Amino acid sequence: MIARSGLSKWTQPVEQPELDLWHMRRALDLAAAGQGHVEPNPMVGCVIALGAEVIGEGWHRSFGGPHAEIEALKLAGQHASGATLYVTLEPCCHYGKTPPCTKAILEAGIRRVVVAGSDPFPKVAGGGLAELQAAGIDVEVGLLEGESRRLNAPYLKLVRTGRPWIIGKWAMTLDGKTASRAGTSQWISNPESRRIVHGIRGRVDAILIGRETAQLDNPLLTARPPGPRTALRVVVDTHASLSPASQLVSTSKDVPVLIAVGPHASVADRNRLIQGGCEIFVCSATRHAARLDQLLEELGRRRLTNVLAEGGSRLLGSLLDARQIDEAHVFIAPKLLGGASARSAMAGDGFEEIAKAPSLEQPIIEAIDGDVYVHGCVVW
Repeated sequence: MIARSGLSKWTQPVEQPELDLWHMRRALDLAAAGQGHVEPNPMVGCVIALGAEVIGEGWHRSFGGPHAEIEALKLAGQHASGATLYVTLEPCCHYGKTPPCTKAILEAGIRRVVVAGSDPFPKVAGGGLAELQAAGIDVEVGLLEGESRRLNAPYLKLVRTGRPWIIGKWAMTLDGKTASRAGTSQWISNPESRRIVHGIRGRVDAILIGRETAQLDNPLLTARPPGPRTALRVVVDTHASLSPASQLVSTSKDVPVLIAVGPHASVADRNRLIQGGCEIFVCSATRHAARLDQLLEELGRRRLTNVLAEGGSRLLGSLLDARQIDEAHVFIAPKLLGGASARSAMAGDGFEEIAKAPSLEQPIIEAIDGDVYVHGCVVW
């Protein structure tokens, strides 16, 4: 059996709705442990309980590995018979890299299943719920559904739109500058803020920048120390003009680099980058916005779930204009740069009216050794 901290405070009988909330919150906490390890699969957590007593729990730990329900059922063993299973996403009902979870739930003798939300993946999409209900299991759907959907928003976007979840990140001064008038930006944010950025890099599938940022900053775009994922480094470079001496090209045989070029980039320049170890993706569209759209489609086709856009201002502005920034992580340093020609975070067309501008939903604001760190999901 699993001892659950906090259960001992219940000296009086607890109503079932309160128990259900308790167990589902635990399942959501478990699910979050899979971040960076399970994509393009969703993060899923599971708790199996008999009343207030937890007899099994688990989470989806890695892509291709056992699902959360299987982990929890294995721990519960024979005690699962007659128990309630709480899971943050609809159990799968198809054979993929693993057998269907619905089959294991039925075989274990689970009496009741409480699900936070349904899974829109075409091979599931309500089928798992229907299979359990048809077998006579009491199925309840919708408990803490909002929390579940927020947790798996990147997965849900990829399944429904074929596009990755775009995380915009930038560091700026108090007066909104991301670089000085001479183009220097190292370092606006402090070491602790940069440590947080490396943590984000280590859990995303790709890091996206523009050619000018690649040229001016000459970044590596790697996570240091490494995280659970190694991100594909993507440069939007219309004319294939990235220097072979750049850190990105010189390390491309060790950490992959994708260069998104326009239709008129010369074959010689493309081949130069290919010989350096880069992969080339040719966007056929002639307009910048349409080329960016084609690139996002390609990243989605590759099943990349989370993409971190680190700049520059033209790229971030284009993503904003296209309503393709889903989440923002902004580091504000207590510095003043000034300069009419100094870069700001976003270019593009922008919004004519403040009332129409998107905002962050319940933003989290933290003090990081003097920097102010603001992050949250974008509401369009």
